[in-house]
Amino acid sequence: MARNTGRDARGEQFVVAIDQGTTSSRCIVFDVHSTIIAVAQKEHEQIFPQPGWVEHDASEIWMNVQDVVQDALAEAKLDAADIASIGITNQRETTVVWDRATGKPVFNAIVWQDTRTADLVRTLGAPVGPERFRERTGLPLATYFSGPKLLWLLENVDGLRDRAEREEVFFGTMDTWLIWNLTGGVDGGRHVTDVTNASRTILMNLHSLSWDETILERMNIPASVLPEIASSSEVYGVATGALAGVPVAGALGDQHAALVGQTAFEEGDLKSTYGTGAFLLLNSGERPVSSQHGLLSTVAFKFGEAPAHYALEGSIAVSGSLVQWFRDQLGAIAKASDIEALAASVDDNGGCYFVPAFSGLFAPHWRSDARGVIAGLTGYVTKAHIARAILEASAWQTREIVDAMAADTGIELQELRVDGGMTANRLLLQILADALDVDVVRPTVVETTALGAAYAAGLAVGFWPDLDALRANWEVDETWHPVVDARRRASEFHQWKKAVSRTMDWVD
Repeated sequence: MARNTGRDARGEQFVVAIDQGTTSSRCIVFDVHSTIIAVAQKEHEQIFPQPGWVEHDASEIWMNVQDVVQDALAEAKLDAADIASIGITNQRETTVVWDRATGKPVFNAIVWQDTRTADLVRTLGAPVGPERFRERTGLPLATYFSGPKLLWLLENVDGLRDRAEREEVFFGTMDTWLIWNLTGGVDGGRHVTDVTNASRTILMNLHSLSWDETILERMNIPASVLPEIASSSEVYGVATGALAGVPVAGALGDQHAALVGQTAFEEGDLKSTYGTGAFLLLNSGERPVSSQHGLLSTVAFKFGEAPAHYALEGSIAVSGSLVQWFRDQLGAIAKASDIEALAASVDDNGGCYFVPAFSGLFAPHWRSDARGVIAGLTGYVTKAHIARAILEASAWQTREIVDAMAADTGIELQELRVDGGMTANRLLLQILADALDVDVVRPTVVETTALGAAYAAGLAVGFWPDLDALRANWEVDETWHPVVDARRRASEFHQWKKAVSRTMDWVD
């Protein structure tokens, strides 16, 4: 559906991507060539009420999103008439419930990293265990996903279950919260999510792409609180506010958006994003693959009426956030980027390995009882060695997932396309190439998460005509080749796996 709008003085139109992440919200304006025209960013508070609990203020996030949209438009000297469509990408499993009449959240948003639902998850799995709903959803029962977080809210916020039964509240992930607010909020806002975000709730049937009545009954979740499930690329509604009149036309969970931004549209295509966490997605085609090696089956994307594509995903909870921890909790570096020079000042890790299981281990282990360890410490080890071990942690966790993907699919990795904020660290990318023994490729536009949201929104309104137009925009910035010999690689991976074993059974 094409849209006739005004154009800026250059005769161009643009697409706005709202990237609502774990630590900040951004607005990025793209032109038809995928060039970034303007960026605005604003961080939000990280709330830690007790160990293992992580929360966000959803109202703060919505205010920040409005601010960054206005700032990005001002920087680009554009207004709503210059914008063809709006795409949204978001931290996926973070869960918010709000009052339909007032638009106010009933509780802080529970963040994807939060582990408060550990006991609840065990109860839900009984007597089968974590695999109880995997055939229906592609996911193991874990604290990671949105459904148990919603159930926790229903059971622990005074009066919330009664309000839910009376259809007074809405549930959503951050895409849903933003779409509802963008399209009018209490004045007719659309309560909708896309299939990629819905696939992360453990409430959606992966085969029918609809809410699973059996699971809703087992979890005692009223269907009335759930949003409509739509495709990743269609017009959900029309924006109000600074972007009044512009179609809100694309939504993808952040890792799915990065897959789209990397133009990984074909079966066997793989990308890895390094941000707060790290996430690998392998396009598995038009049928879901059931993992036997600790990976998740999920929806990769669905464009309009075209069939959905599925993906195998490996999720790493702690990647860039480990660098932040090194900076903020230990004060070992002044700014995150300082870790590269510090780690490069030594030739190796000095024998130490850092497994950052701060909230348990995600793929391929799925051990909520694990906690972080630094193994192999001796008097020789300096903070430079620990800095290098921090970067290596992302690489070895990636290696574990790549190996699991190969075991599930028989597809051997040929190259790794990377994106995300951490890819500014060139040493990390060399360490990745050495750990995986393949080339690591960084594209010209590394903001692929926002770019994927822009692509979905642009496709929906005809701003880009087809997938070939998107593929034509993808360009290589730099490639890293492996230089470590096979013996050293095998030895260090062996040591890494020993360190991982030391993290388990920590929480009773």
